[in-house]
Amino acid sequence: MSKKKALFIVILLLFLDQALKIFIKTHFYLGETYYIADWFQILFVENRGMAFGIEPGGTLGKYMLTFLRIIAVIAIGYWLYKAIVTKQKILALALSFIFAGAIGNIIDSVFYGKIFSGSFHKPAILFPPEGGYADWFQGKVVDMFYFPFFEIHFPDWIPFIGGSSYTFFNAIFNLADAYITIGVIIIILFNKRIFGK
Repeated sequence: MSKKKALFIVILLLFLDQALKIFIKTHFYLGETYYIADWFQILFVENRGMAFGIEPGGTLGKYMLTFLRIIAVIAIGYWLYKAIVTKQKILALALSFIFAGAIGNIIDSVFYGKIFSGSFHKPAILFPPEGGYADWFQGKVVDMFYFPFFEIHFPDWIPFIGGSSYTFFNAIFNLADAYITIGVIIIILFNKRIFGK
């Protein structure tokens, strides 16, 4: 894969990710759901921290998380460059997806707090005159894809979990998360061709 092809893939994926996030931010309020099917919903949530809503721990924790993400993106970018130079096409494709996904979520964290108003009870405004909802590097990541395929209700007689329910698949994610997952899956599926023995 050439540098131009990799750059094209990264820019295209980033554009799609950010276009969808901006549309969701400016057309949905927090918690609003659009049903495409019972098992496929567009549900607007914001994630301040990491995967599955894990919080980084206050303002300092958020700065540290974003800093670590930027370090990771630099490392992934270097790895992508080496894969292109050494003509490892499959690895370069996988890393292009991972690189675009990581940058997409960093953009949310770094800029969204400054360029958007809050999304409580109404859609956000892009570049509000009164300023954004948070400082630089304190933005929240926009998530929207929700696939609750089925729900299990546990009978009351089962110890510890009786009376509760479990939804499969209950993660809410965005295109950038999907890109990272696709990249990792490609590396796993083709690991022997990428890394050899």
